[in-house]
Amino acid sequence: MSKHDSNVIVGLDIGTSKIACVVAEASPDGSIDVIGIGKHPSRGLRKGVVVNIESTVESIRLAVEEAEMMSGSDIRSVFVGIAGNHIQGRNSHGVVATKNGEVTEEDVTRAVDAASAMAIPADQKILHILPQEYIIDEQDGIREPIGMSGVRLEARVHMITGAVSSAQNIIKCCNRCDLDVADMVLEQVASSESVLSQDEKDIGVVLVDIGGGTTDIAIFINGAICHTAVIPIGGDHLTNDLVIGLRTSAREADVLKIKYGSCMVEMIGADEQVEVPSVGGREPRPMPRQIMAQILEPRVHELFELVKSELQRSGYEELIAAGLVLTGGSSLLEGMVELAEETFNGLPVRLGRPQGVGGLVDVVSSPIYATGVGLLLYGQRYRQQTPHKHPSQSQKGIWHRMRRWFGDTT
Repeated sequence: MSKHDSNVIVGLDIGTSKIACVVAEASPDGSIDVIGIGKHPSRGLRKGVVVNIESTVESIRLAVEEAEMMSGSDIRSVFVGIAGNHIQGRNSHGVVATKNGEVTEEDVTRAVDAASAMAIPADQKILHILPQEYIIDEQDGIREPIGMSGVRLEARVHMITGAVSSAQNIIKCCNRCDLDVADMVLEQVASSESVLSQDEKDIGVVLVDIGGGTTDIAIFINGAICHTAVIPIGGDHLTNDLVIGLRTSAREADVLKIKYGSCMVEMIGADEQVEVPSVGGREPRPMPRQIMAQILEPRVHELFELVKSELQRSGYEELIAAGLVLTGGSSLLEGMVELAEETFNGLPVRLGRPQGVGGLVDVVSSPIYATGVGLLLYGQRYRQQTPHKHPSQSQKGIWHRMRRWFGDTT
């Protein structure tokens, strides 16, 4: 066991196509250095949701063991991501009267509790209550209200809920690997920690995290998250299209997608060829690389049209001055940024790579690790967070409530 284990933070990204375990060591000055990474193909998830506990447990165990070997740490506690089509986000607000004409921690707690007191389905429970702004006596745009004078305090929040059963299954899988879940974090919230700048959040930006089974969306306006959504299309759908179009196995189609895939036909030369492995012992056959692009481009265009529709539905379409940031493993497909710019009528688009950490930077700078690194940054802030900074929606308090909801089954 490493002598620095008390300073170790671990992010566990349980995705549809891969399990990524990223280990970092926190320094006294607040910086964190990545010291170990473990990655293993995911077996047992579909569209971000656990469908086979045994397979998921085995994939987690192998990824964690690899990370332990590289880091020299004994991993016992993790910050884990959650995703899936069951995730729902909604905006709410609550109003209270201050007790002494000055906003206290208790007042903020009551205001956010009032904002979160809304009816949600019985099978859904709160994952996050994320403050957007506070309003004191009709003065809006306040982010830190404690200590300010006023008699009326209003809190505007974005509340994220998820299916109890999905969260339970993730916790069960971790517990069976002898891992304690320090906190559960929505994956696009985690990814935003590592790939978005504060300037982008302030002027308006859309994070599009394209994973294996789902595409997760988060919209930030004025520095706060104001809309979240999940689209049940991801990189696995591209692979499946290639399986049918190229008549090859899923494993070979995924390799071809990663190595030669492009979602813009015009970027491929007419003379470029790829060798496509056949099935059933048949000989591999050459094929124009443009054929792959002709298969992939319509599917990616469909995905971006769905993102565009979600952006229009949110009502924030005109406020996205910073454009889109694409991240997640599937965002590495050639032509993604160019096709997004074309689809979104010239809005600025960039590829989001994890930042804000030291250590094994060259390894984790890929969009593949956006969620894993984001979980580390979230975990570091979680540890440093004092009650008066985010009193009402303290993730620790919410997590304890979740544990009580789940009872002894976890």
